Amino acid sequence: MSKIAVLIPCYNESQTIAKVVADYREVLPEADIYVYDNNSSDGTDEIARNAGAIVRYEYRQGKGNVIRSMFRDIDADCYLMIDGDDTYPAENAREMCDLVLNKGVDMVVGDRLSSTYFTENKRPFHNVGNKSVRFLINRIFKSEVKDIMTGYRAFSKPFVKNFPVLSKGFEIETEMTIHALDKNFLIREVPVNYRDRPAGSVSKLNTVQDGIKVLMTIFKLFSEYKPLKFFSVWSLICVLLGSGFIIPVLIEYFDTGLVLRFPTLFVCLAFYIIGVLLFMCGLILHNVAKKHRMLFELMMNRKDY
Repeated sequence: MSKIAVLIPCYNESQTIAKVVADYREVLPEADIYVYDNNSSDGTDEIARNAGAIVRYEYRQGKGNVIRSMFRDIDADCYLMIDGDDTYPAENAREMCDLVLNKGVDMVVGDRLSSTYFTENKRPFHNVGNKSVRFLINRIFKSEVKDIMTGYRAFSKPFVKNFPVLSKGFEIETEMTIHALDKNFLIREVPVNYRDRPAGSVSKLNTVQDGIKVLMTIFKLFSEYKPLKFFSVWSLICVLLGSGFIIPVLIEYFDTGLVLRFPTLFVCLAFYIIGVLLFMCGLILHNVAKKHRMLFELMMNRKDY
């Protein structure tokens, strides 16, 4: 029988964690439910333990740190990740796990944005942020993922044991999505209902601060996973700037036969040189990234995870 692990990272979710554990226990009675407490001060761990969850601790603050420990510590055939805030109903859990266990899917994304998210979520900047992140990643990686930042996902064991967790905070979902797209993991999306937090439950997500972190993660991973495209954009910008500055110099030269703006000419040449160097950097790093993908595929052929 395949082993299912339900992963619930928690930080001060005493109001909802008992219900979350009970709901997923009901739909997945054979699963082990793990609650990783991330320095809660409201008794979340004891409530989860009394509800029947396996409670463990991660003392480094941040959701990314919790997920790192979960993925390292737990062995299962299917991993279902949810939040402890009772925003994701359990009704889709079985379907998501079945896609991993029976259909060979590596990452199932619980798609909130195609369902009730925009009517339930009361934080307009979160709506804008989700749309912006989705637009950027789908354009950069030529994908059609509908919900990039959802915390409701199911994973296969090969994905979990070969995913290098680098993020420390809420940008972890963005990193997961980009890694799956870049490494050609099989992704499927399941529309899931979303409900806003109950009254009295407070979100730990800082709209501005965590939003900036997510955008910086996209920027960083864009340069690492798609270096040729990334550096080509900056190279083109330098070439266009150099061309814009050199036009008056060329006009004067053709009119008078003299170069009257040597400083401007030198700036133009500097932009051209920088543009060429950036493009060459992109070519070199493109080959490095390609080599890394080859090594990753060879590593995936091993069965010792």
